[in-house]
Amino acid sequence: MKADMKLAGLLGVFTLLIIFFQLSFIEPRRSALQWLLQASLLWYWVCRATWQRRELNRMHAGAALLTHLGLANRLTLLRGFLIALTGGFLFQPQAEGFSSWAPGLVYGAAAILDRLDGFVARKTKQTTLLGAELDTAFDALGLLLAPMLAVAFGKVHWSYLLLSVAFYIFQWRLQWRRNRGLAVYPLMPSQLRRTMAGFQMGFIALILLPIFQAPQTQLWGFAFMLPALLGFVVDWLVVSGRIHSNAMKTKHFFAGLADISAGIFQPALRILLAAGLFYMIQPMSLSLNSTHADILFAASLALGTSFVLLGWVGRIGAFIILLMLGMQSIALDGLHIAVMCCAITLLLLGTGRFSLWQWDDAWVNRQDGA
Repeated sequence: MKADMKLAGLLGVFTLLIIFFQLSFIEPRRSALQWLLQASLLWYWVCRATWQRRELNRMHAGAALLTHLGLANRLTLLRGFLIALTGGFLFQPQAEGFSSWAPGLVYGAAAILDRLDGFVARKTKQTTLLGAELDTAFDALGLLLAPMLAVAFGKVHWSYLLLSVAFYIFQWRLQWRRNRGLAVYPLMPSQLRRTMAGFQMGFIALILLPIFQAPQTQLWGFAFMLPALLGFVVDWLVVSGRIHSNAMKTKHFFAGLADISAGIFQPALRILLAAGLFYMIQPMSLSLNSTHADILFAASLALGTSFVLLGWVGRIGAFIILLMLGMQSIALDGLHIAVMCCAITLLLLGTGRFSLWQWDDAWVNRQDGA
């Protein structure tokens, strides 16, 4: 593993220098130097965090220590490197031209690798304790640096950073309880927790692209943030023993809540979203003078709405609706806010019962390679 880490570190430094020289030609040299310094420090942190956890490079607690990182852990380390590249753009004005696409594309690649490294680990049967630890650490780092960048660019409100620090506060409070001999209870199994984290990364990567601007992105930030913060509160109540996760009453409550959401709440949201979009596009009715862009916009909204209403890959339909509305320079009113919040909720939860085809739900919820 030592040889793997040396090679990874050197390749990272070499790549950083190449990117620095490229940036020097298209950005002011001072900005390029600042990017290099910040990205290099973050890459050092990623390598150091990996090396400090080297004793976890084993399949389970009683297994022998592996001598190589393995393909899955290398991909996780690459994800850490991409997050370091993203952090290099902090504390600088938003670039223009081609460079303005770099933060979103780089962090988007890191978000994709978050799914891919797990797939490779399960497919190659090399799931390690190290991979699980690094996955959590790099998720938290990415969801701290990338939102800070989004706040600096005016894409989300500063309050979104509450979600970024929630993980660190949660871990600190857990350690605080352990140090004082207080009980720490296991979390309840939750697929929604993993889904929320994945969508947060995708959301931040998307809004870092220059085609999306406030105030739409700021509204999206609140809609994505609030359910995740609520999840942290519930998780804390569980691990601190205020909610007894093994009690039958608790299990029945959360099972009933899930049934109500899938059977009533989510189908109702589909109808509300379709009705809101129909009312919204009435003033936009096409005429003979409509441009190709107008026609494409209307057709895309109609397609997304039909997907959502029928529950036929409804999450994809909600995503199409958000993309189309997010690329429009429109003033937000109550109707736009309601439509976007409905779309984001359906994107997070799915379309529920009475849906024709929920392939997208199966894809979001499955563990690739298992």
